[in-house]
Amino acid sequence: GYGLIRISSTLNPHPPNLMFPIIILALWGILMTSSICLRQTDLKALIAYSSVSHMGLVAAAIIVQTPWGLTGAMTLMVAHGLTSSALFALTNTNYERTHTRTLLLVRGLQLAFPLMSTWWLLTNLTNMAMPPTINLLGELFIISTLFNWSTPTIIITGMGTLITATYSLYMFLMTQRGSISTQFQLLPPTHTREHLNLTLHLLPLGLLIMKPALVSGLFT
Repeated sequence: GYGLIRISSTLNPHPPNLMFPIIILALWGILMTSSICLRQTDLKALIAYSSVSHMGLVAAAIIVQTPWGLTGAMTLMVAHGLTSSALFALTNTNYERTHTRTLLLVRGLQLAFPLMSTWWLLTNLTNMAMPPTINLLGELFIISTLFNWSTPTIIITGMGTLITATYSLYMFLMTQRGSISTQFQLLPPTHTREHLNLTLHLLPLGLLIMKPALVSGLFT
């Protein structure tokens, strides 16, 4: 994202024949990668594809080259960087105990790790841009920028947001709800360092809600 900002600024104003193909590919990538997340069976792959989907929004906003677009791109990059990292950390805590990332095999972990399930819920809600997180702020800036650039883009960005909410809830329900497998009856407990790790991911996101200008720079 930082590289795109540096390169695109040298091409300002963009020629139309450069803008249209890149933005169309970025928007199409949002739908495709979000749809791929709905059929993933590997937890790590699901989170990785969700990052690609969010970066499609970032790329499209940067290419438009408006103050709102760049603000939204910067905000979403910081927000998703912390959120995606927290999701990978949660995946690792599951893998260290179950030795599998297959969604069908790691169900019902809320019964074994209720506090870790709380981290899963908060992180997934942040990933789907629940108000008042800065993820929502970044997505609103980007969606508004693209809508101002071309009205029909609201259809694609709206569908992308809906699919993101769908696979985020799907990821939480598949890993935390249901009955736990009999092969996972004796699981080692979670450690303080793991909870500290997740706190250091989600606490900055919560604090940035109070002063989003630290990452956006729009309200200074």
